Amino acid sequence: MTVHDFDPVRRFVAGTVGPAGQRAFYLQASDAMTVVTVGVEKQQVSILADRINDVLDQLAPRAAVEPGLPGGEDEDTDPLQTPFDEDFRVQTISLAWDDDHDRVVIECHDHDPDEVDDEGEDEVGPLGRNTIRVSLTPAQARAFARRSNALVAAGRPPCPFCGGPLDPAGHICPRANGYRR
Repeated sequence: MTVHDFDPVRRFVAGTVGPAGQRAFYLQASDAMTVVTVGVEKQQVSILADRINDVLDQLAPRAAVEPGLPGGEDEDTDPLQTPFDEDFRVQTISLAWDDDHDRVVIECHDHDPDEVDDEGEDEVGPLGRNTIRVSLTPAQARAFARRSNALVAAGRPPCPFCGGPLDPAGHICPRANGYRR
């Protein structure tokens, strides 16, 4: 099992590659020597950002200063560091609050950690099991969540009738009995 531990992390961001409607989503963590890029789904990025905000609002309301404000992290608008290869595809994400260090800890796994048998190596892929663990200060976590929410919102606009994503050529809207809008 390979664990990439980023504590402290220099940069942890969500980013995309490709045009709206065909974007691939990634999380990228880096420190002074290592950059790890993992593939995720858009929904995973959205839920992670929402849960980070929930944790910070409950456990560190004063410490989680908004990005760009005094005491907060600078807003990171830079693209993903390139060139990169997807190190692995994320299946499971866990989020925790480290009370001893006042940090948000995010773990991304290419497997379900609850189903891992430490003794048996059955059904392990050619690259083994991979995990990335990132420790973020409350300000870094708030900046990550803000960037992630903006990234998800920058996709295709929703259909005003059904809420599904609109393609540039229109889409077949279920609320319009299958007619293109």
